[in-house]
Amino acid sequence: MNQPTTTALIKLFTFALAATFLLMLLRPELFIHSGPIVEIQQSKNSPVGSGPASYADAVAIAAPAVVNINTAKVVTERRITLLDDPIFRHFFGDRLRVVPRKRLETSLGSGVIVSRDGYILTNNHVIDGADEIQISLHDGRSGEAKLIGSDADTDLALLKIEMSDLPAITFGHSTPLRVGDVALAIGNPFGVGQTVTMGIISATNRNQLGISNQENFIQTDAAINPGNSGGALIDASGNLIGVNTAIFSKTGASHGIGFAIPVSTTQHVMRQLIEHGVVQRGWIGVEMQNLTPELAASFGVSTTHGAIVAGLYRNGPAARSGLTPGDIVTHVNGEAIQSGEDVANIALNMEPGSVLEFRGVHNGDTATWRITIAPKEQ
Repeated sequence: MNQPTTTALIKLFTFALAATFLLMLLRPELFIHSGPIVEIQQSKNSPVGSGPASYADAVAIAAPAVVNINTAKVVTERRITLLDDPIFRHFFGDRLRVVPRKRLETSLGSGVIVSRDGYILTNNHVIDGADEIQISLHDGRSGEAKLIGSDADTDLALLKIEMSDLPAITFGHSTPLRVGDVALAIGNPFGVGQTVTMGIISATNRNQLGISNQENFIQTDAAINPGNSGGALIDASGNLIGVNTAIFSKTGASHGIGFAIPVSTTQHVMRQLIEHGVVQRGWIGVEMQNLTPELAASFGVSTTHGAIVAGLYRNGPAARSGLTPGDIVTHVNGEAIQSGEDVANIALNMEPGSVLEFRGVHNGDTATWRITIAPKEQ
């Protein structure tokens, strides 16, 4: 390439560079790389409420009615020693007999004042075998309570304390509870004093857990620890929805799986204990099996809920109503049932002489049965 051509190219390059620099100063937006345009939209109001920022009002309503319970009982210990050996006693008689030792055993728990005249609900295992029951109120007062009655089948007990101006908790409703609802547990864990923990309703109608004979538990992840037993499980408005009872744990500490007795069960047991001192339960003499999709298909029914009659007690109330093995029960007193445990719990929570109306399927046709509840043997 000759000299004039090279000079011309250098001048052209210099001019282009200068022009580009000038254009960058005057129109910088032409040289800024712009990616895809992202449109940010403000979220619209969600139909799901955000809930209150604080549950202090709910706690303030319920906490005064939650009490600490301290129990004491005298336990007799008799050590087995050589002196108890029959041969030894044959030679020495009772002169060297070992005197049994007595010791005081204490435990703690929680309870809920359910009426202004002093009735307190707690767990049966909190006060079982106690010789003395001491109640400590939220306002600092304390006193001795007497046992009105207890029910091992539901693990509930009713106490009464003689005091004036007692706060009483407001009963809520356990039937419309939904998984995801806020739940607050109030009690006295490890004896540290009244404590509130928060969680949600994790499940309802939990059964076959081996906790008690009659199970229909609310499951929650609100922390429940030793000492919380008998305390209150409340909703976001401060209403009682359950009585804290047990936890699922291999260590004894809370792992987010706690169980509470629904308020509907506690109210029924409380009324029975006040009126009779014991819980009078109903019995209908039927064994139910859960209706699975496979069983429903084999019976030729389309329903996905209910229970199958697996067995009947001869001359029992259910047998006298016309129920037969293989019948499918879908409704009891107009309410849909999901399992055989539902049928058992309904019958147990109704007094003898009451009438249950079953609806379901018999030999492929819809059918209705009326069953008069008999007393359940204690």
